[in-house]
This record gives sequence, C-alpha cells and structure tokens, in this order.
Amino acid sequence: MRLILLGPPGAGKGTQAQRLVARHGIVQLSTGDMLREAVRNGTPVGLRAKAVMDAGQLVSDDIVIGIISDRIDQPDCSKGFILDGFPRTVAQAEALDSILAEKGLKLDAVIELKVDQAKLVDRILQRARETAARGEPVRKDDDPVVFKTRLEAYNRDTAVVAPYYAERGLLVAIDGMRPIDEVTQAISDVLETV
Repeated sequence: MRLILLGPPGAGKGTQAQRLVARHGIVQLSTGDMLREAVRNGTPVGLRAKAVMDAGQLVSDDIVIGIISDRIDQPDCSKGFILDGFPRTVAQAEALDSILAEKGLKLDAVIELKVDQAKLVDRILQRARETAARGEPVRKDDDPVVFKTRLEAYNRDTAVVAPYYAERGLLVAIDGMRPIDEVTQAISDVLETV
C-alpha cells in the first residue's frame, strides 16, 4: 500500500500516518522528519536545509526528491509507505510519478485532510503547550510566526497538489477537523476500497 497524506501543516497528517503504520505495518516517510534527522546529524543535506527550515520556508525540490527516491529503495518500504509532507508542489508530484514509474510502482490513494485554517493556529499552540508540558523540546515550526509562514507557503505552493491528484482519480478528501479517532476510521473506510 502506497499512500500520500495531504493537508496544511497542523492538519493531523503525522498523527494519522503513525496510526496507519501501526495498523498496516508500512513505513511513514515524512520529509520533515527525514530533513530534521539530517539537520540533527549534521549531514550536508541537513546543513543546507537548516537555514531554510528555520525560516519556515520549503527546502528545494532537488534535495527532497533525492531523499524520497533513495528512501523508497530501502527494504522496509517493500510492503508500502505513506508519504507525509511530500509532494508539496505539482513539480514534486510529477517527479514522484516519474520516480514510481521508473521503479515499477504506483500510488494506491491520496488522502487530503481538509481543515479550517483559521483554527489551525490554535491547534498548533496547543500542540506546542502539550509538548513543553511533557518536557520535550518544542519544534521550531510550531512557533506561531513560523507556522503562519508555513501555512502561507502551503496555500501558495502546495494546495494545488490536491487537484493534480483529483484529476488522476486518486484523491479522497476527509474532514480533518473531526476527532482523531473519527478521522482514523474515515481513512480506514477509504483504504478498504483500494
């Protein structure tokens, strides 16, 4: 099973991806996590990406596409994967189509979590408070100013990815403002039909 989760930052893609991983035994490929790991490890890609990520901007396509292509080749992706945070642009979606075709693979579904963007800032502030209360470091991109920059970038660049997949008959929209368990069930209902 090969899936993409779409939606603005804070929509719950990461939470739903973790649940899909546990239920289906597939791998979550979060470009944000992969890039943050590269930053933590001080890799060349991480060093190039750090300044861009700290400013709340998107990392260049060539870096992200290379990371995804290499990652899909890993043995743990043989049963499938969930892409969370990629593709972020139509150019990346087209590049992903090419990568998958070269590897003899195809997507099974693209699930878009639709959310009320006006309420997302409150959701992110709550997430930051809960993270801090657990004694964990708060992610830089959970800062309200950085988050608003990321949301603007999503609306400018990434929102057009959903129509790209809708034209290919792969897109299913789900109300991401519902309680987490209801969103999980709605996703499971979709996956039973693919």
